[in-house]
Amino acid sequence: MTDPAPQTPSRPPSVWPAFRASDAPALIDFLVDVVGFRRTAVYPDGDAAAGRVAHAQLDWPEGGAIMLGSDRDDDGPRPGTAGLYVVTDHVDAVHARVSAAPGVRITREPDDPGYGGREFSMTDPEGNHWSFGSYRGEPAPRA
Repeated sequence: MTDPAPQTPSRPPSVWPAFRASDAPALIDFLVDVVGFRRTAVYPDGDAAAGRVAHAQLDWPEGGAIMLGSDRDDDGPRPGTAGLYVVTDHVDAVHARVSAAPGVRITREPDDPGYGGREFSMTDPEGNHWSFGSYRGEPAPRA
């Protein structure tokens, strides 16, 4: 099945999902090389050779972005606990890329849910849950 026609965004992206990873450099490489994010900024946490990331920004080519960093001993989110929905007009192409990658578990094959759009779900090598879909949400209510 082909991807549905692009939808007009109902609002610009302004919520930035942020999470942590046990191996942030490896997760960043996976999200860039396999999933298709763009590496916008990666700042080391201390000695860059230690492989720890204080902050990374990865932009989604179709709009929006995420932030992530290395796990720390504080009350922040634990690695593998994030759940994210990424809007794309290329659901089947993203599915084809990630389904062949090591460390990925497809948890829902591409389908057309009753509320509109097309989507699939997966877990990344760290255990985070991702859904990719063409559904952009309902229009924002007028104030």
